Formats: sequence, C-alpha cells, structure tokens
Amino acid sequence: MKYAFIPAHRAEFGVRAMCRVLRVHFSGFYAWLKVPLSHRAQEDGRQTELIRQAWADSGKVYGYRKLTDDLRDQGELISENRGARLASLAGITAQVGYKRRPGRYGGKPAVVAENRLEQRFDASQPDQVWVTDITYIKTHEGWLYLCVAIDLISRRVVGWSAQSRMTTDLALQALLMAVWRRKPTDQIMVHSDLGSQFTSREWQTFLRQHNLEPGMSRRGNCHDNAVAESFFQLLKRERVKRRTYPTREAARQDLFEYIELFYNPKRKHTNNGMLSTVDFEIRQQKLNQAGV
Repeated sequence: MKYAFIPAHRAEFGVRAMCRVLRVHFSGFYAWLKVPLSHRAQEDGRQTELIRQAWADSGKVYGYRKLTDDLRDQGELISENRGARLASLAGITAQVGYKRRPGRYGGKPAVVAENRLEQRFDASQPDQVWVTDITYIKTHEGWLYLCVAIDLISRRVVGWSAQSRMTTDLALQALLMAVWRRKPTDQIMVHSDLGSQFTSREWQTFLRQHNLEPGMSRRGNCHDNAVAESFFQLLKRERVKRRTYPTREAARQDLFEYIELFYNPKRKHTNNGMLSTVDFEIRQQKLNQAGV
C-alpha cells in the first residue's frame, strides 16, 4: 500500500521525496508500476475515487463513517474498516472545532423556568421539544451572533437568526421563524439556557402568546443543552473554521448555505439512522400515517 500511496499523491509531492519518507526504494516503486494491478488494488483505486467524490460533495466535512455510508447508498460493498483505510490513504481527515468565546458568564437571571427536559434528548413526534441557544461567528467587522431553534426528534434547524448584537430580538427572530415554518397546533417545550435573552419579559411573553412552554438548563451545566451545543460544534468544525469572513453579511450568507442547503436537507445524522433531518421527518410522517 506504500507504493499505491505514491501515484495517488504525485500531483502534490515528488516521487523521490515520497519514497524517502515511506522508506521504499524508488527503483522498487517503478518496478511495481510495471506489474499489472491486482483486482483488489483496482477496487481500492476505484472506491478511493468514489470516497473522494463523496467527501467533496459533503463540502469536505464527512469522516470515514458517513463516507462509507454514502458508498453503501450507491450500492458499493464496503466495510467501515475498509472505508477508514481508503480515506486515510487519500488524506481525508475530520475537522475539529474551536473553543467557546472567552469572557464572563455571570449575573443572576431575571426569570427562571424548571429544567423539564432533564437531558432526555429524545422525542416521539416533531414539534414536541425545541432547543435553542446562541453562539458567535468571527468576522473582520466584528462578532456575528447566531441563535438557532432545533427540533429534538430530527435535529432539524427549524428557525435561526444572525445579528450583530446578542439581544433578546436575536432569540425572538429565531423562534418566530420556527413558529412561522412549523405552525404548531399543540404546545411545544422550548428549552434554553439561563441567558438574559431567554429570561427577559419579552421572551416569556412571546412564549405565552404562542402556546410555548419554557424549560431551562441548570446554572453552569452545558450538558443540559447538549443538542444545541452539538450543532454549534458541527457548524464550526465543518464550515466556520474553514472560512474567513470579511463582513457579517458574508458570514450570514454562508450560514444560510450551510443550514438550509446542506445541514437540513443533506447532512447524514447518526441519530437519524444516517438520514438527513428532512428525510428523517418525511419517514416519520409516513410511519405515522401508516399507524406504525
């Protein structure tokens, strides 16, 4: 497999340099080139190209598990171990996120609701529980703050807002989008942390007016809102860390593309049985109609 690595990366590195690093003699490599490839080697090359294409189609964010699942969707017979090996040889690696913005997070909240969710991150139907939170995006103009509302059953972002200030209006606009999109008829629990945006009188009034029940994390416990935190980690690992935003508007446009054009309709989720959030909700709707 050392020899197979060399032709796959000739556009990036010199042959002699790779032979030296891999500790193989260049004459042995050229002799290997003259030998017809075995069927397994040919399959390695073919599936490696499929993995590269699937990785590119994901915006170069998928790891080997989701790439393996993509190939299986195409009818390929491939194990996770094989997918991991081919992805590694192709130089495909996962992205990592970045740390929370430093600062002080103190102060007594104005209004506190019970922790009704209690880290039960499963729902039986859409629009039973929405979780919401705020994060920050760095641009050359300054911080852009993003608030999202996520449906717990599918992890779909049902509402979001991005503004230059972290105000109550930021959170309200995200929730307003969720209400407008989903048009819920039954009461929904909306779980948040104890941030001032979620404990304000305006927030509480909006919840009452739209038949939404507040629930809040315990003070200083980020695990109580782990689903929202997980989404932000994905966003920063798969998109934000890979970009440099000159303006807030450029960042806002990129967030739209990630959330509306990739994350919701396309991105595979382990929690959804490797279905996207949209496909998972469609499947759930069909199962409900069938009485399953």
